[in-house]
Amino acid sequence: MWWAFLVIALIGYLLGSVPTGIIAGRLARGIDIRDYGSGKMGFTNALRTIGLRASLPVLVVDLAKGALTVVIARLLSDNAYVQTVGGLAAVVGHDWPVFAGFQGGRGVTTSFGVLLGMNPLVGLALVPVAVAIALVTRYMSVMSISGAVLAAGVLIGLAAAGVLPTAYAVYAGLVSALVVVLHRENIRRLLAGTEPKIGRGGKRRVEEVRGSP
Repeated sequence: MWWAFLVIALIGYLLGSVPTGIIAGRLARGIDIRDYGSGKMGFTNALRTIGLRASLPVLVVDLAKGALTVVIARLLSDNAYVQTVGGLAAVVGHDWPVFAGFQGGRGVTTSFGVLLGMNPLVGLALVPVAVAIALVTRYMSVMSISGAVLAAGVLIGLAAAGVLPTAYAVYAGLVSALVVVLHRENIRRLLAGTEPKIGRGGKRRVEEVRGSP
């Protein structure tokens, strides 16, 4: 069944590469949201750049990219590691999308979509915790980092108890590490007290314009 790993890796990467945030930014304001805020194409930057209504489709589609990859993986094979490979490929596609010059997001929403596809109950149980973290701290980055680490801990614990496949724990561990690494600039700003809170930080970037020499 080696072919299933190759097929799902390709499908997952291409699905993950769909630049939902960029499309929403073009439709809502005629802009590339990567030129604003954090410079990423995910839901958080879409929210601060084009507003809640225009960014909700970004949330839904980015979730679907991850969940659909898992569904397709199950159709291809009953090997849980095929789901892991597909899920990781979808997150990588979102972070480094072939359809957007390999400049994407940080994979938080898409990785959560993968988790929902793997086990909806576990995923939904983590939602209130993540929302509470965001409401208390007012930092999306704190929610994203802590949520990824918490999800990894839960899945690793459930896998160790024999409730979930070990492959799910492998996925959660690798993705949580990737999310933390991709948030390293946010961590620096949090420590410096300069990280923008929810709803702020959507101004045009003052750094070099993306793609300029």
